[in-house]
Amino acid sequence: MVYGFELSWLPIAAEMYCKHHYYWDISRKHKHQIQCGPKRNIFVAIILTIASYGVLLTYYGIVGFMVVKFILGAPCVMILLICKWRRRHLAMDQNVEEFLQSNNNFLPIRYSYSDIKKITNSLKDKLGEGGYGSVFKGRLRSGHEVAVKILKKGKANGQDFISEVATIGRIYHVNVVGLIGFCFEGSKQALVYDFMLNGSLDKHIFSQGQGISLDCKEVYKIALGVARGIGYLHRGCDVQILHFDIKPHNILLDKDFTPKVSDFGLARLYPTDYNIVSLTAARGTLGYMAPELVFKNLGGVSYKADVYSFGKLLMEMASRRKNGDMMSKYSSQIYFPLWVHNQLSEGLEFPMEEVSEEEKRTIKKMIIVALWCIQWNPSDRPSMRKVLEMLEGEIDSLQISPKPLFYPTELSRPDDGTLTGEGNDTMASPSTSAITCESSPLEYTSTDIIQV
Repeated sequence: MVYGFELSWLPIAAEMYCKHHYYWDISRKHKHQIQCGPKRNIFVAIILTIASYGVLLTYYGIVGFMVVKFILGAPCVMILLICKWRRRHLAMDQNVEEFLQSNNNFLPIRYSYSDIKKITNSLKDKLGEGGYGSVFKGRLRSGHEVAVKILKKGKANGQDFISEVATIGRIYHVNVVGLIGFCFEGSKQALVYDFMLNGSLDKHIFSQGQGISLDCKEVYKIALGVARGIGYLHRGCDVQILHFDIKPHNILLDKDFTPKVSDFGLARLYPTDYNIVSLTAARGTLGYMAPELVFKNLGGVSYKADVYSFGKLLMEMASRRKNGDMMSKYSSQIYFPLWVHNQLSEGLEFPMEEVSEEEKRTIKKMIIVALWCIQWNPSDRPSMRKVLEMLEGEIDSLQISPKPLFYPTELSRPDDGTLTGEGNDTMASPSTSAITCESSPLEYTSTDIIQV
């Protein structure tokens, strides 16, 4: 079809109708003598000739049009897509730049990307890599060691970058990681933090053989520090900062094992008088995320979401094991908080390592406080200020909390239509909507967390 083909029916038609007339052979450009009948029959040959060339011209015209359309159209489409992409990213860059300019009075040092390369020795000493970028060890001119997080190109109009810079940029607390500086040059974005020599808490409290084994006194001291840091975020600043991602990976330890709350990519800032905040989607890490972030009819979202996450963290610190352990030897211990609550309610002891009586009391106190923090109903959870009082107080003054719920199926529905848990918590009916996270949190391995 591309090169065409010869139609042979024209000589046949002429042979049938013509006997003694001449006709002009257009394809070969010379005359043939034909014995033809009535003169009008020669018109049949002419019409058939014209029709055959018309078909060929139409075919080649369509093919030519498609070729021209592809040659001219493809570049136009590519140019359109590139322009659209550039407009979107320029708008994102403009949003971030406007924020940086408007908040210049409290932001840390702004570095150029060439400065970042000098600080990290051309990005040679890589500490780890996560969902939001890679982390490199660096050193300032003063000799101070830092961790530099090179971010991948942000999304949501640079919201993650803005959240991190805006939040940590205005915080100065011993139990919150310090942001020394940042870099923003279009697609090149970086955050410069204090370097945490002992990495993240998770490798010290779980049986991974990677970190230094901490005794009960050290774990308790770390718990107090984390509680103070979160309490400062909630009530110690001129704004209310909700972290939304409290977990062992995001608690960093310096050379003296002082805990630092880190990774504010999911954090949000609100006025201090906001008791309920608005969120368009759940955010956090499964296993530490408060139920009201998923079940919308449970109640409004507030700082109590961080209290719930801290309770899950505190339980893991006290027990040195994951709250949900599918590899547990006993099925009753798969969800550890529920099992340990049953043990406490029945006056039974739960297995501990060889520890002193004082350490047993400390661990028990941490578990009781954790059980209060992970109550299903947000109104039943204490504030971080109250949590700190409970941790610093005597265990004899603490009461056992209602039974913690793990699944909404543990709720029973009385005649009045409300949902009541086994721990006598009354609440609205949970939504059955699926869990949707706005963005996956930055998940580092135990060796990656040294940086954030």
